[in-house]
Amino acid sequence: MLKALLSRLMPSRTPSRAIDDDLWREVVDALPFLATRSAADLDKLRALAGDFLGGKHFSTAHDLPLTEAMQVSVAAQACLPILNLPPALYRGWSGIVLYPGEFLIRKTVQDEDGVVHDVAQEASGEAWDGGPVVLSWQDVQASDVLAYNVVIHEFVHKIDMENGEADGVPPLIRRLHGDLTEQVWCEVFDPAYEEFCHHVSNVPDAHWDAFASTSLLDPYATEHESEFFAVCAEAFFVAPVAFRTEYPALYTLFSRYFLQDPAATPPTAGEAPPPSAPSL
Repeated sequence: MLKALLSRLMPSRTPSRAIDDDLWREVVDALPFLATRSAADLDKLRALAGDFLGGKHFSTAHDLPLTEAMQVSVAAQACLPILNLPPALYRGWSGIVLYPGEFLIRKTVQDEDGVVHDVAQEASGEAWDGGPVVLSWQDVQASDVLAYNVVIHEFVHKIDMENGEADGVPPLIRRLHGDLTEQVWCEVFDPAYEEFCHHVSNVPDAHWDAFASTSLLDPYATEHESEFFAVCAEAFFVAPVAFRTEYPALYTLFSRYFLQDPAATPPTAGEAPPPSAPSL
């Protein structure tokens, strides 16, 4: 497993795609959570997005017009989690499909009595293991709502899938993560997941709507450890100060994994930036 993972993390040779200056500024300005990022971070994100666009194929459904701005926006948000991680975490697949709005996905679920049912559910995003990422463009544009970001959510699922079935434990690379082992990860992550599930299950029905509309973390995170990981990643990147305040142990864990500290105050003009992550 480790050998296969390391072979996939070799540098990609896919040609990059240039991003127009005005278009890049337009995309960045439309994503409020990028406003506190340093110029160096944004330059690196732009380069990663260009490489990403060179290696991925975008398509749309239901006659949704596909524009360069749409592709750059998805690329910028998708590349934020890998800003200091190997871009090859996104290798092995190429398709990104944009729907105008929510779309139906079919799933097999088992009820409490053990009976299996085929159900159709509306979704704003879906990441297929070894396959494409499917996104609702309407939801992509709503990425500034609380700690919601469907692009980051689905692409973090892709990272989670890199070392096997999505289970909330992302691939840990010793040369980057040092002593952040799977055991260390689970010692923080698992109790936090269980505590959140317990908290959500004890919300009275009469207070549910108020809770669901104000909770930093979407209650959907209780569905599975992989969903908790993806929902927490949304908060970590989109509302980092709030996430650090409400879930300090998780914030530290995610900062160690993604090698980023998005809640930190960016350096002022003339001030030296903080030390960069190890070169990839």
